[in-house]
Amino acid sequence: MKAAVIPEVNGTWELQEVPTPQPGPGEVLIRVRACGVCFNDVLSTMGAIPFPAGDPAVAGHEPVGEVVELGEGVTARAVGDRVGVTWVRAGCGRCDYCQRHLPVTGQTAMNCPAPTATGFSAPGGHAEYLAVRATETVLLPEGLDFALAAPVLCAGYTAWSALRTAAPLPHERVAVLGIGGLGHLAVQFARASGVETVAVTGSADKHEAIRRLGADHIVASGDELRELGGADVILVTAPSHRAASAALPALRVNGRMVIAGIDGMEPFTIPPAMTYPFFAQGQRIMGATHNGPRYLSEALALVAAGRVTPVVETFPAERVAEAVARTAKGEARFRAVVRY
Repeated sequence: MKAAVIPEVNGTWELQEVPTPQPGPGEVLIRVRACGVCFNDVLSTMGAIPFPAGDPAVAGHEPVGEVVELGEGVTARAVGDRVGVTWVRAGCGRCDYCQRHLPVTGQTAMNCPAPTATGFSAPGGHAEYLAVRATETVLLPEGLDFALAAPVLCAGYTAWSALRTAAPLPHERVAVLGIGGLGHLAVQFARASGVETVAVTGSADKHEAIRRLGADHIVASGDELRELGGADVILVTAPSHRAASAALPALRVNGRMVIAGIDGMEPFTIPPAMTYPFFAQGQRIMGATHNGPRYLSEALALVAAGRVTPVVETFPAERVAEAVARTAKGEARFRAVVRY
């Protein structure tokens, strides 16, 4: 089969012929039809976060496709099923965290010492075929295009989980900080939930596209958001703790800030009390990632119903390196998806 192989740290992705996996007991073989490119794939390529562990190294944690073969004992999936594969597929089952018997979520990856993570500790989805346990797949809604489904497996899952964590009320205002792969979906999820929505971005070239997404207001910074009257909820989808900290004074009394963007360099800080009396505001700072399979199913259903539409740039497998380069430069509008 063909797979997008990363030859070395900081290497350029190359389409190569590699052995086709075979499904073992409890596994299914998936003919991958599309896989999104997440910025974490770029960070992994750079070695800023763990480089894909396999040999060959294949990244990608937004794969979707069709089940083409069943391993021994599989009953929950059938040949022809349209499925996606989650980023975090399992924990080790033995550590203190796993012994809490919580659902497998993004939290698992951050607390279990040996999680099974697609494109990191296990083979990724940028390949023609992928073998995974049947229980590590999610059924896709009928009729949903693979290129639109792929971004939901990570970006959409994260954005919807962040909004559900904030639990905005109908009269509240939601601001989305950072309009990229996650943020452009968070804006749409907020609008689909019927709340007033503000997009916060310093990229003026994105304004026209953001208006089409349905944002009620567009501002350039946390300062401008505060001048607009602030927000009850701020969803931080940008990978910048500095931007999140700067936006904190725009959070209304008793508001919630949900940090969903990953910043591996800068800390999140709260200003000194004499500058910003956080202790008296009744506010909550929370984190969100892939918060549970039901949220992924909800996000997929919203996309299938046409209430949310991922904005994607699609690439044939032969142009996978271009898709990664556009993602690395922040040029993709708003998610690069590779078809296999």
